[in-house]
Amino acid sequence: METAELLKKVRKIEIKTRGLSSHIFSGEYHSAFKGRGMAFSEVREYIPGDEIRSIDWNVTARFNTPYVKVFEEERELTVVLMVDVSASGAFGTNTQFKQDLITELCAVVAFSAAQNNDKIGVIFFSDKIEKFIPPKKGKSHILRIIRELIEFKPENKRTNLEVALKYLTNVIKKRSIVFLISDFFADTEYKDALKIANKKHDLVALRIIDKTEMELPNVGVIKLRDNETGKLVWADTGDKLFRKQFAVNQLKFEEELKDIFNRSGVDAAKIFTHENYVIPLMNLFKHR
Repeated sequence: METAELLKKVRKIEIKTRGLSSHIFSGEYHSAFKGRGMAFSEVREYIPGDEIRSIDWNVTARFNTPYVKVFEEERELTVVLMVDVSASGAFGTNTQFKQDLITELCAVVAFSAAQNNDKIGVIFFSDKIEKFIPPKKGKSHILRIIRELIEFKPENKRTNLEVALKYLTNVIKKRSIVFLISDFFADTEYKDALKIANKKHDLVALRIIDKTEMELPNVGVIKLRDNETGKLVWADTGDKLFRKQFAVNQLKFEEELKDIFNRSGVDAAKIFTHENYVIPLMNLFKHR
C-alpha cells in the first residue's frame, strides 16, 4: 500500500473510532475495567454521612476539628490486544472483511484506553507469534498500532490460540486487561491456556464472524476454500439438507465455544461483519 493511501486510511479510522471512544465508549470502558485498588488522595473536613473509620485522627487532633482521608481508584491500567491475523480474517460477504472489522475494534479500544491514560500493547498471532508491540501510552503509539493493523502481512496462515495464550502469560508480567480478538475457528486445545491466562489477567473474548459462517445462503453449487489450509471443496447450497446440517454443526460449535468461555470465566461478545459493532461492545461493557 502506498504511503499516502495508508496515511489516508489511518486518518479515516482515527476520526471514526476516536469519536466513538470519546463520546460513547470512554465512560463505559472506565466502568467496565477497574484499576488495581485504592490510593490515598487527600484529607478534607468531615461531612455528616462520612464513615467514622475514614477519619484521620492525627490531622483531627492537630486542627481540633474532624478530617477524613479521601481515596481514589488507582486508574492506570495496561491493555493488551491479542489479534488473530491468520488467513481466515480475509473473509467477508457483506460490508467488510473480518480483518477490517478487527482493525476498527482495536482502534476503538485503543482510543478508549488512551482516554483513561492506560498503556496499550498488541500481540499479532497466527499459529505462531507474528509480532509483539510492547504496551505504551500516547497518540503516536496508537496510530502506529492502527498502521500495523492495516498493513501487517503475517508469515503463517493457520491459527493456534494455545501458542498465543501461553506467550501472553509468559511475556506480560503485570496484570492487564486483555482483548482476545479472533473468529475462534481453531481446535479447542487452548482451553487450559485460556483458564490460566484469565487467572493472571482480566481477559475478554471478541468473536468476529460473518453471517454466512453461521448459515449458508442458497446460491447453488459453489466452490469453497479454506483460507488457512487452502483446501477446496464443492458444495451444493441448493440442497436444503446440506444447508440445515451446516447450520446445526455451526450451532453446536457455538455452544461448545460458549461453554469454554463460561468454564474459563471469560466474558465474551460475538460481533458480525454486517452489523454495527457499537451495540454488542456497549452491551459487553455494561454487563461487566
